[in-house]
Amino acid sequence: MRQDIKESLALALDTLRTHKLRSFLTVLGVVIGVAVIIVVASLMAGFDENVTEAISGFGADTIAISKISMGPRFGRLSKEERIRKPLTPEDGDALLQQCPAVKAVATSIFTQRGGQRMRYKDNEVLGMQFRGTFPDFMTVYANAAMKEGRFFTEAENEHRVKVVVIGENIADALFPNLRAVGKEVLIDGSTYMVVGVFEKPKGGFGGEDEDRRVIIPYWTFRKIYTQAEEHFIRAQAYTGQIDLAVDQIRDVLRRRRNVKFNDPDSFGIQTSQQAVEQFHSIVFMVAAVTFAMSSIGLLVGGVGVMNIMLVSVTERTREIGVRKAIGAKSGDIRSQFLLEAMTLTGIGGLIGILFATGVAMLVSVATSWSAVVPLWAVGLGITVSVGIGLVFGVWPAMKAARLDPVEALRYE
Repeated sequence: MRQDIKESLALALDTLRTHKLRSFLTVLGVVIGVAVIIVVASLMAGFDENVTEAISGFGADTIAISKISMGPRFGRLSKEERIRKPLTPEDGDALLQQCPAVKAVATSIFTQRGGQRMRYKDNEVLGMQFRGTFPDFMTVYANAAMKEGRFFTEAENEHRVKVVVIGENIADALFPNLRAVGKEVLIDGSTYMVVGVFEKPKGGFGGEDEDRRVIIPYWTFRKIYTQAEEHFIRAQAYTGQIDLAVDQIRDVLRRRRNVKFNDPDSFGIQTSQQAVEQFHSIVFMVAAVTFAMSSIGLLVGGVGVMNIMLVSVTERTREIGVRKAIGAKSGDIRSQFLLEAMTLTGIGGLIGILFATGVAMLVSVATSWSAVVPLWAVGLGITVSVGIGLVFGVWPAMKAARLDPVEALRYE
């Protein structure tokens, strides 16, 4: 049995070598389909790893609290969310005092208009994460560590001192080859002294890149941006008490905001673990849609394989007759053509995997986005490509096996 398979495989490979260009064009759809699956899987795996690391970097025991509901959003805010009462520093103080499971609280304030400009001499930075906060920020945010200098003090906050702590990317852009600490910068026309630079955190993604943080004392922010009222609160729970802390926070905020018993929350609460899980669900949906679309290319490739195998049966009718005349059984002929189809698509799958691996490596080298080819995707690519050859090679193989040897020998 093994000998028959080896002989059939050898014949299949010999046929493919004889028609190299035709074989490649035949499996081009398979190559593209498998390559798309591998590339998407690689990029999604890398993106998922980066974002998960970035979200987890805030701390596994932290809880984000916002005026609006958090999580995946498709479309604009609802009218009810837009008119919600903003959170306040007093809310943060109440959480710390009335929630026994909460260890620390950091309240931040920001402006909705955005677009702040930060300048040092001829260098300017846009698109930064600009906010005012309290010194407890360093306690609550696990990914906030100082590369140089220090964070501002409670005294500087109370006296509304114009000091600023910036991310490493901001420092590199404004002060190339210079030490940032001690320099004076302009933010929206106001002068601030740089007292510290954050160490570059792991992860970071898109517009939420934490390495672009620009943070000033809370009361300094309120003095300059008098109309700002948008607050964001992040609380840190004691180890192992994250669920209890969430329940206590919800209870305190509902009472403070006069939310009726049967009404939904007028605020959003999200733990780091919930954020990771929600992102995973989004990645899964995107991957599923992409894989479904790539299956069209695989289907086209399969039809092409079946078509070329039917042509091959017609071209080799006399050869089939000779093989049957000298003792080859119908099963041998069927195995030969099935193996030929599976080898053809299997090679196409390997080409697609190699091409996709090269693309993933190129992305990793050219960007900071890690793109690692997962083993399950490689296994899936091989299995799918060989499976296409098996499915779409059945009919040509059956047709070849059913040929009458006498009629086949007479075929011109």
